[in-house]
Amino acid sequence: MEVKTSLLDNMIGVGDMVLLEPLSEDSFLGNLKKRFDHSEIYTYIGSVVISMNPYRSLPIYTPEKVEEYRNRNFYELSPHIYALADEAYRSLRDQDKDQCILITGESGAGKTEASKLVMSYVAAVCGKGHEVNKVKEQLLQSNPVLEAFGNAKTVRNDNSSRFGKYMDIEFDFKGDPLGGVISNYLLEKSRVVKQPRGERNFHVFYQLLSGASDDTLRKLKLDRDFSKYNYLSLDSAAVSGLDDAANFRTVRNAMQIVGFMEDEVQSVLELVAAVLKLGNIEFKPESRCNGTDESRVKDKNDLKEMCELLGIEQSVLERAFSYRTVEAKMEKVSTTLNVAQAYYARDALAKNLYSRLFSWLVTRINESIQAQTKARHKVMGVLDIYGFEIFEDNSFEQFIINYCNEKLQQIFIELTLREEQEEYVREGIEWTNIEYFNNAIICDLIENNQNGILAMLDEECLRPGTVTDETFLDKLNTICADHQHFESRLNKNSKFLNDHSLPHNCFRIQHYAGKVLYRVEGFVDKNNDLLYRDLSQAMYKANHSLIKQLFPEGNPAKVNLKRPLTAGFQFRASVGTLMRNLQTKNPNYIRCIKPNDKKASHIFTDSLVRHQVRYLGLMENVRVRRAGYAFRQPYEPCLERYKMLCKRTWPHWKGPAREGVEVLMADLQIPTEEISYGRSKIFIRNPRTLFFLEEKRKQCLQDLATLIQKIYRGWKCRTHFLLMKKSQIVVAAWYRRYAQQKKYRNIKSATTMVQSYTRGWQARKLLRELKHQKRCEEAVTTIAAFWHGTQARRELRQLKEEARNKHAVSVIWAGWQGTKVRREYRKFFRANAGKKIYDFTIQRIIQKYFLGLKSSMPSMSPIDRKWPARPYGFLDGVHTELRKIFHHWRCKKYRDQFTEEKKAVYEEKLEASEIFKDKKALYPNSVSQPFKGDYLEISKNPKYQKLNSAVDEKVLLADVVNKINRANGKGTPRIFLLTKKNFVLADQKTGQVKASIPLPDVTSVSVSTQKDGFFALKLKEGSASAVKGDFLLSSEHLIEIITKLHRIGATAADREKLKVDISDEFLVQFKQDKVCVKFIQSSPKNGNSISCKRKNNRLLEVSVPTSP
Repeated sequence: MEVKTSLLDNMIGVGDMVLLEPLSEDSFLGNLKKRFDHSEIYTYIGSVVISMNPYRSLPIYTPEKVEEYRNRNFYELSPHIYALADEAYRSLRDQDKDQCILITGESGAGKTEASKLVMSYVAAVCGKGHEVNKVKEQLLQSNPVLEAFGNAKTVRNDNSSRFGKYMDIEFDFKGDPLGGVISNYLLEKSRVVKQPRGERNFHVFYQLLSGASDDTLRKLKLDRDFSKYNYLSLDSAAVSGLDDAANFRTVRNAMQIVGFMEDEVQSVLELVAAVLKLGNIEFKPESRCNGTDESRVKDKNDLKEMCELLGIEQSVLERAFSYRTVEAKMEKVSTTLNVAQAYYARDALAKNLYSRLFSWLVTRINESIQAQTKARHKVMGVLDIYGFEIFEDNSFEQFIINYCNEKLQQIFIELTLREEQEEYVREGIEWTNIEYFNNAIICDLIENNQNGILAMLDEECLRPGTVTDETFLDKLNTICADHQHFESRLNKNSKFLNDHSLPHNCFRIQHYAGKVLYRVEGFVDKNNDLLYRDLSQAMYKANHSLIKQLFPEGNPAKVNLKRPLTAGFQFRASVGTLMRNLQTKNPNYIRCIKPNDKKASHIFTDSLVRHQVRYLGLMENVRVRRAGYAFRQPYEPCLERYKMLCKRTWPHWKGPAREGVEVLMADLQIPTEEISYGRSKIFIRNPRTLFFLEEKRKQCLQDLATLIQKIYRGWKCRTHFLLMKKSQIVVAAWYRRYAQQKKYRNIKSATTMVQSYTRGWQARKLLRELKHQKRCEEAVTTIAAFWHGTQARRELRQLKEEARNKHAVSVIWAGWQGTKVRREYRKFFRANAGKKIYDFTIQRIIQKYFLGLKSSMPSMSPIDRKWPARPYGFLDGVHTELRKIFHHWRCKKYRDQFTEEKKAVYEEKLEASEIFKDKKALYPNSVSQPFKGDYLEISKNPKYQKLNSAVDEKVLLADVVNKINRANGKGTPRIFLLTKKNFVLADQKTGQVKASIPLPDVTSVSVSTQKDGFFALKLKEGSASAVKGDFLLSSEHLIEIITKLHRIGATAADREKLKVDISDEFLVQFKQDKVCVKFIQSSPKNGNSISCKRKNNRLLEVSVPTSP
């Protein structure tokens, strides 16, 4: 791919209009058309970028293009919006200048896409990292959410912004994004209830009906058919190129990334559904006895469904649509509403409900994307606001939009044209004055505090009596009749009396962009923007979590009888704030041009583009640039930036900065006609000169970098050599020591071996002598033993013979006596034999059973469930009863061994089982671990002597826990002490007490069901301890801590039992905010440690690894 090194190389037409020759309006348009036909949609006017809407996708926004324009000079490559974004970002990062990018142009000229391109480029070139990427993703994903709720299809643009958006992106000193703040201006809320022909309502209505699931629509009581809703126009419901279902999924995903909770998303969708339901409510007249008409709801089904969505009593809202209460001091007057007034009240409620929901969305997004640090930030503002609008029927909304564009044109004139000339005069540079149109006179016609159109409109709205749009027009004709930019047929000016293009109920203003005809019908009502107090109070009574926040004025306790500010006054104030904000920043301009009205590619309408070139003042801008200088810079930063290009100014210039710059330019041989010296700045005429300086500086920086590298490498090599030399000396010394030690050990080993051989020979010689002596003694003993044995055996044989003879006589006598006894017993046995045998058998079986039971008894452990099998069926009852008696007996024996301390431990174990068994995955691991209580040995450890003395009571538990910080999810070690009345948190290092909380103030404890150690101690609302909120802690001994807390609460008579909540998602109060702590399971490959991360301001996510 060919890469251009300058915008002048291989240029199609002229890339910078300053270089256009000859300069005329026709040549200007011809150059734009030539570049547009070759898909070159960007052109420069100095530092201003002209952007033509191609109405098609171009391959010029790829990641390769981003890298191509990154850190490049503005004029170095062909014109591109990335060049301006890079210039603004580098000025903010390197020169610490706040920037703003003003994107102006007609509706449909591509302003919204241009702002997206700027933000995506800045996100691509700034720093990386997990937190930075998260911030960038949230900033980028805020766009789909706001576009869904604030953009709509118009006849000129399929994605027209119907609100003004200004985003301040905040950066740190490195240029990494920290967050952002979004400001919105005047949502076109009248579009909610009525759309012009060929246009749609806001995108979100069609996206919800097309993309939501059937279950979601059923919960919201909606149907997919667009025709069932009066607020949705049907002639343009489907737009080619827009996939509402896919866009709805994109919006849901974007809301999740930005940080919306699931219940918040559901609440928003319920309000959107309520607006659709509200449009279907119709009214019928009903005559009263006094002859007045009263409105009644025709079909109450839609009203009922809407009330169910918002949690409002149907009767309350129905009355608010039928009656209006007017309060004046101490009096209240209730009047009935006719059908027209009821429809007005319904539409006013729908517009206010949607407008306030949109403002809440902007506020909620700001809470998620705002910077967390309080230090000063660098800021880049991006303004994406509705363009100039000229329709067939222009009303109050177009008047306000065009007023805003007049102010933007005014600030462009002030900062780009007038400041350009005034700076040359101020610096004493020769200058040819150029006349240009200053639209301040038009801005004054609209916003003058006394005679301005907005001031007169407010005056009409506030004055007593009958006020209509006609009286407002009469007032304009009276006061503005002589103004050269105001036209009306009723101001008796002869030149307009016969102008039939100017109706009687209209007035015309000659804007900088052309003449616009405004119809005064609806001006007064839209400026008043009244919502009846009855409707506000009805909305405040809703049970819906979001409605009460949107209608705070409905609170009966805070009734304010003061008339609310008008829409025109509020918008004028917000535009004034925006202008003051823009004036504090360095401006960068993107002027968007629409090539045709057909939204088609490759079509260039000369008349339309010529009209836009004129009202954007582009020709005046070119003339100013051609007559002046393309670049200017104060002498001090110029000398500081380029002083290395001249030996006389490098490295330090001793004299004044201007003289240094003159010496520098003379040394570089810059032609005198290319530069001029002002009082405080140097002016460079041609961008080529600036580019030449940048190239020379770049080459010089490379040479300086080479010199620094050379010196550094020499120093590094010398340092390495000295270190190696020192190391060699140390190694040699250690080696010599090692060699001498090894030699000594060898000599010692040889000496020891010789000694051992000598001692061994002597010992073996002595052993042989002793063995010979012992054998002689043993031989004598053996001979004597054999002789004594022979004598003993002879005497034994004689004794045995005598004993056998005596035994034979005894056996014969016993046999005779036995024979006699058996004869007698046979007579007795025959009478009682059966019963005796049975009793003997049963007794023998029982005896055998007990002897067998004795030999197979189970162990003495109470948890041993073993028991010998039953040998005979008739012993079943005895067998069971003996098992119970044995178990009770061994349990008593086991209990008798316990001390009082051990009994308390087992009671705590039993209570822990009742609380956590089968509820907490961490519980089985704690069963085998004894409850030690004092893990820090606080009474013995001198480190905690001061902390021990600060606690008056006995310490039941002392352990180190981690106190979780809501800002980043990280833990801080704290000493946790538990007594019977308080628990204390102290610093681990110093022992200083950080918090002492009475146990009666602890209402409940929340833990998850998983294997983590996180627990939240929730404090009683309104107590002194709850000022800083609840405590979110983490401990390895979670089971023991919560068991002791629960046991203390159960034994205390003066307070309720402590509640233990076991859930994977619970809320924790931090000061004024409630944060959701959510526990999720993560795969073991992501690490085995439990991690806690802050997802947004209202969500802490704890990742618990699953068991392998």
